Amino acid sequence: MTPLPVAAPPSAVTDALTAVIFGPDFRREHAFWRRLTTTEPFRGGACATPEEQLVRGYERLRLINRSLDSAARLAADVRALTAMHEWLGPVDPTLATVAGIHYNLFLGSLLDHDPEGRRDLSGPLHMDEIGTFLCTEVAHGNDATEVETTATYDPARDGFVLRTPHAGAQKFMPNTSPVGGPKSGLVAARLVVDGTDHGVFLLLVPLTDGAAARPGVRVQRLPARMGSPVDHCLTSFDDCFVPRTALLAGPHGHVDDDGGFASALPSRRRRLLVSIGRVTPGKLAMSACAVGSARVALAVAVRYAGHRTVAGPRGTGTVPVYAHRTHHGPLAEALATVFAMSLLHRRALDRWEASAGEGGADRGAAERLVAVAKGWITWQARDVIVECRERCGAQGLLEHNGLAGLVTGIEGTITAEGDNLAVHAKAAAEMLLLAPEAPESGDAGAPEPGDLRDPAFLRRLLAAVEALHFARARARMGAAPPGDALGRWNAASGAALRGVGEHAARQAAEAFGQAVAALPEGPARERLAEIERLYLLRQVGRSAGELLAYGRLTAGQVRDLPGLYEEAVAAVAAHAPALVESFALPDELFTERPIAGPAYADAYDDPDGPWHREAATRANEVSLRTGEEADR
Repeated sequence: MTPLPVAAPPSAVTDALTAVIFGPDFRREHAFWRRLTTTEPFRGGACATPEEQLVRGYERLRLINRSLDSAARLAADVRALTAMHEWLGPVDPTLATVAGIHYNLFLGSLLDHDPEGRRDLSGPLHMDEIGTFLCTEVAHGNDATEVETTATYDPARDGFVLRTPHAGAQKFMPNTSPVGGPKSGLVAARLVVDGTDHGVFLLLVPLTDGAAARPGVRVQRLPARMGSPVDHCLTSFDDCFVPRTALLAGPHGHVDDDGGFASALPSRRRRLLVSIGRVTPGKLAMSACAVGSARVALAVAVRYAGHRTVAGPRGTGTVPVYAHRTHHGPLAEALATVFAMSLLHRRALDRWEASAGEGGADRGAAERLVAVAKGWITWQARDVIVECRERCGAQGLLEHNGLAGLVTGIEGTITAEGDNLAVHAKAAAEMLLLAPEAPESGDAGAPEPGDLRDPAFLRRLLAAVEALHFARARARMGAAPPGDALGRWNAASGAALRGVGEHAARQAAEAFGQAVAALPEGPARERLAEIERLYLLRQVGRSAGELLAYGRLTAGQVRDLPGLYEEAVAAVAAHAPALVESFALPDELFTERPIAGPAYADAYDDPDGPWHREAATRANEVSLRTGEEADR
């Protein structure tokens, strides 16, 4: 059967799948942001220059702040922050970037360190000043414990003196220019009291007055980056003084009235992790941006595939390009991936929130899942977005069709809040101690009984692949020469990193299974089960050789995989044009992307083109003939 675009599914099916994607509280968590993106200030095409786009991003940030009941409530609610990124990310990546920095990293950190509300936050809450975050340095990125900016306590003035010791210690890429208005920042600096380095803490520092940098602060714009413009800068400090109250203090560390330092945490690393705790919600925000962007890219590509026609087999006229397996196959695969990304994002968010409560889940495990999910989701989003751009051909290269900006914009989510590879490497090192043992020899026993049409069996296969990679990593580490820590890690890291990727894929698969089981029997459950099957078969197919070698699959099952996979592709492709309706994207989003509509060619119409003259001539001829017939 050749899949063709079908009509939208019944509302009950769409609503059920929307709840699967966004969670049960779609209206409460997402309706505000969805509606906001349809309003006039948030619509409109590309600006004439990157600087105009940057200014517009800050103007929209202020509009958001005026629309909120409480900026503090948003900053304190990680679920609301991720919902904001899901909708703003694909609409205005510049806005999503500066909003995430202001509400999460800046305001969120301030609120977390001041639960009793003693600090006056009226300026950033009312956006009289915009907040930014200065942690990374030219020479220090993921190794935040090694930043070299210093904040030295001056007992005579009861405050701290910030200083940048050399070029490599300049703060790298914070949005600290005067564009957008006055700005203050949270600066990560080494806290030095009475000659002793107590580790890295955050300090609140006024940076610009809306026109220029304040005394003791130096700001230089960095060259333009790829993707949406942000006023990334180099920022340094030349004996910049701030009062003692500027320190974001707490049980992890404070300077008392006598000028002495005290901390309940002996580890300087733990003090840093408490100080920059908002980086983990930031990872969730990056996942949300990626998920939202992938949904928009896929919805546009699927719509265009139904509108764009090509010559069919000889004598059959034209058919939508979507009718071809070469076209609808990659889009069906992308649909399964987007559902998997969405479900994994929800799982990581739920685990993180649950770990914060009394008696909640292990915080470290939840934090690791957030990190692993961020890496996997943003990498998957890049693959989906690039595929969708390619399926739209040359039209996908034009900015007004909304895909080109997503292609470059997704790169920022891969690097922000911890570079993906570094984040996964850290998770891999931790999981080497946690992964269950699996046979590493060729003697793995008889194949496990199972049916490739059974999702539970497919999920067990994914767990086996994950375990095999970690077992291989441990074996390689054990075989490496002792006494060489780096050599032992290098021997194990390749297999361990693959294990982390398989772990993310399995977590998504488990979330799929729970989502299918939670739906009642009916069309919605059937559609989701078809999407799940395609996702699982694709994941298993990638490791079929490994599974065959270790006795997890039989040769017959490996031979059956391609046929079953093609069945799954056809089942999902038959409904994909309707299933993207479950993304709940507003119509206004598509009206500004010409290829999302059937009349996309009208966007390129030339009012003075010869076809208009010919049409006018024909109309005149018809009018004359009509008049002549009336005279007779």
